[in-house]
Amino acid sequence: MTDRRFDERRRASRREFVALAGGAAAAGWLPRVAQAVGWDDARAILDRIKAPAFRNREFSVTRYGAAADGKTDCSNAIARAIGECSQAGGGLVTFPEGVWLTGPIHLKSNVNLRVPKGATVKFIPDPKLYLPVVRTRWEGTEVLNYSPLVHSDGQENLAITGGGTLDGSADCEHWWPWSGTAACRPKPGDPNARAARKTLTDMGAQDVPVEKRVFGEGFYLRPSFVQPSRSKNILIEDVTIVNSPMWAITPLYCANVTIRRVKVVGHGPNTDGCDPDSCSDVLIEDCSFDTGDDCIAIKSGRNRDGRRVAIPTQNAIIRRCQMKDGHGGITIGSEVSGGVRNVFVENCRLDSPNLDQALRFKTNAMRGGTIENIYFRDIAVGQVSNAVVQIDCLYEEGANGPEKPVVRNIDIRNVTCKKSRYALQLRGLDSSPIRDIRLADCDFENAAEPSVVENVIGLQCANVKINGKAFEPNAAQ
Repeated sequence: MTDRRFDERRRASRREFVALAGGAAAAGWLPRVAQAVGWDDARAILDRIKAPAFRNREFSVTRYGAAADGKTDCSNAIARAIGECSQAGGGLVTFPEGVWLTGPIHLKSNVNLRVPKGATVKFIPDPKLYLPVVRTRWEGTEVLNYSPLVHSDGQENLAITGGGTLDGSADCEHWWPWSGTAACRPKPGDPNARAARKTLTDMGAQDVPVEKRVFGEGFYLRPSFVQPSRSKNILIEDVTIVNSPMWAITPLYCANVTIRRVKVVGHGPNTDGCDPDSCSDVLIEDCSFDTGDDCIAIKSGRNRDGRRVAIPTQNAIIRRCQMKDGHGGITIGSEVSGGVRNVFVENCRLDSPNLDQALRFKTNAMRGGTIENIYFRDIAVGQVSNAVVQIDCLYEEGANGPEKPVVRNIDIRNVTCKKSRYALQLRGLDSSPIRDIRLADCDFENAAEPSVVENVIGLQCANVKINGKAFEPNAAQ
């Protein structure tokens, strides 16, 4: 790629960040970018993703009255440390070794929350502490709900680093039972989010103003764990995140996000590992995920409400990550109504009998939206319980909706798998077929059943083997 082209990309990137700073809170932020044409674009994206730097000045939470005894509520001390650090121009808010009990943490600009090895920040699972409500998304619909456990709104230059642990304290006594699923063996009469989920979805469909979508106490919509919102220049590095109430890391309306060497473990309902939601320029590298739902799921809003906001997730790099248990390893969807484009995934390892799909796309005729320019290469899969590659346009509501989801330009190279039910499970809609799927140099062993290819136009295969035999796309349709 020429220097001139790199310079043009950098100038375009700068314009995007200026637009973000000036109007990310508005629903209309939609940066214009050149359409991705291949892996050269990944190089350009990486060139402009820069982790924030911080002043080498420490604000220890102990100076503000925090105690590492696992019993003292340190919420106020942590908030004071963050406030003074930010007001002083930034630096490190530090935790010595020990267990630090707290309610929600609201990060501010130029603050690196440094949790070193041997330190655990443990969140108190009392829902009342996560009030008042904040503006967020819940399963892709904007809402005023409980604060995420770690939150920011409209900030810049933020980090969580250090080698320590963030523990959300969720289990079958706290947070998880609100899902209403069988996971925690609910009893008749136990509260759950089913009614509120439908009410919120209906509000999104009816364009009810977000200010009137006030949930929180009594509605049982679980908060996410780490959610910077409408923010930029984010770094989450060298920490372990366990026992999330719901989605673990979910940057929302953010730009320039780096998530590096993070370990996420949690097997509760809907405990996705990392879900960039309507974000631009995202790097996820050298992470590991062992989750109760999708390991990584790229999102951009649900149904009509996602189309109203109309902010895609775009320009994302995922590399050198490991996935164990989960529904999908590397997933796009299902909340993709704002669109997802220009995603590059390489050198990842996925392996578990409790991992359903390796490379997963999920959408339907209610979601709509466009998924395009998605590139995978050098992916090694040990085993999955269902499909190595699944593109499912019949997810949940399926064809029952007014929209025509677009899935196109998917490039998959050098993907191997040792064991699965299906090598490929590709199901488009009659009214909106999947288009232009390319596979090259792939080898799928021990696939128990023939691949499923329905409503796909432009499936190309070069040197693709399933159970030792060359795969013929026309024979599968």
